[in-house]
Amino acid sequence: MNCIYLLVRRKKGLKRRVLLILGLVSVLTLLTGCTEVNVPITSESEGFWNKYIVYPLSQLITYFAEITGDNYGISIVLVTIIIRLAILPLMIKQTKSSKAMQAIQPEMQKLKEKYSSKDQQTQQKLQQETMALFQKHGVNPLAGCFPLIVQMPILIGFYHAIMRTEAIAEHTFLWFDLGERDPFFILPLVAGATTFIQQKMMMAGTANQNPQMAMMLYIMPIMIIVFAISFPAALSLYWVVGNLFMIVQTYFVKGPELKAAKDGGNKK
Repeated sequence: MNCIYLLVRRKKGLKRRVLLILGLVSVLTLLTGCTEVNVPITSESEGFWNKYIVYPLSQLITYFAEITGDNYGISIVLVTIIIRLAILPLMIKQTKSSKAMQAIQPEMQKLKEKYSSKDQQTQQKLQQETMALFQKHGVNPLAGCFPLIVQMPILIGFYHAIMRTEAIAEHTFLWFDLGERDPFFILPLVAGATTFIQQKMMMAGTANQNPQMAMMLYIMPIMIIVFAISFPAALSLYWVVGNLFMIVQTYFVKGPELKAAKDGGNKK
């Protein structure tokens, strides 16, 4: 959300280039991430996406399943944690960038009120003052976008590895078959609840300032529940473990901020 919010305020030339890059990344992600989701992944699978991202992740799942007694459920949990740890530096950088942007929101709001006129000259002045504000506080408005772009192919690749590794569908874990929907809908509900908690923690102190973010706080968990009800339980398991990891990570990264938001809520 912050990425889109910031991009529209950049100078026109830079805005076009950035939007073009993001558009190309989105198209690439769509083409590589959705077209073969029902095709099993094997060593013969062709293409950069399959050979160097999906297949290695599939092999990693298989490897941990073998060393845990052919338990693909435990394997998905372990590989999810490993991947989250691997991209943890990117997540921390993205979070810090988001916090830096939040810190200057009051000053940005004052600038918008000062230059509220919609004529071209006033809007150019607003852009100049906004960029000067970024420079004054050493904030890079695009710093939070790059980690997100790097993370997405990895996470989508792992999703593919789970969906396209045939052996996963042949095994069970806890009360469910990994290749079938959770018969009791427990995992989808937990996935939705943990998504809500994780987003709530990430948005601590900002949801009231940004109505769009507040709306996403409720829309995303509902979407996750709907998807999880329809998808194999293995994918729901991945979402739940990933969300729990993110909750713990957010607690440690944003601890003081979360405490301040809680204290503010108690005073009310």
